[in-house]
Amino acid sequence: MDERMKRLLAVAASVGANCHPCLAFHVGKALEMGIERSEIREAVDQAKAVRKGAAASMDALALKLVDKEAASQCEAPKPSCGCSC
Repeated sequence: MDERMKRLLAVAASVGANCHPCLAFHVGKALEMGIERSEIREAVDQAKAVRKGAAASMDALALKLVDKEAASQCEAPKPSCGCSC
């Protein structure tokens, strides 16, 4: 993978992770490398679409768990956050 693609992926990953300092850094570096703003915008848009899908899935799971009678049973994949679900 070339450096240009790595930088665009870093921009997208920063958006996906909601990391403001990382996004500012990687967009700045992409511009320094001569990557067109339209290409950077495309990477941002793709990341937003992925993030939107993940957020919608999380929202649906949250409602399902809240509305469930036996909310003590977790049907979600085993979490990595340390929850005992």
